[in-house]
Amino acid sequence: MALKILDACINCDMCEPECPNKAISMGPEIYEIDPARCTECVGFYDAPTCMSVCPIDCIIRDPDHEEDHDTLYAKFVKLVETDQL
Repeated sequence: MALKILDACINCDMCEPECPNKAISMGPEIYEIDPARCTECVGFYDAPTCMSVCPIDCIIRDPDHEEDHDTLYAKFVKLVETDQL
């Protein structure tokens, strides 16, 4: 599944540069994760880097965008093939 940033986000700027998929951007008030681009770092790392650098643990798995490992990897491959990274 894709990840999402909770309203508790303090806009510390730690997550955005860590995202290899460019899925994180500043929203109207806090950072947001684009579920179409989020692969939970599958294809790059063993764990989501944004979650590991978040100082207040406000990034969670988004229950509205459930995806298994194979689906996340297929999304990664598609992003790489279309040179969208």
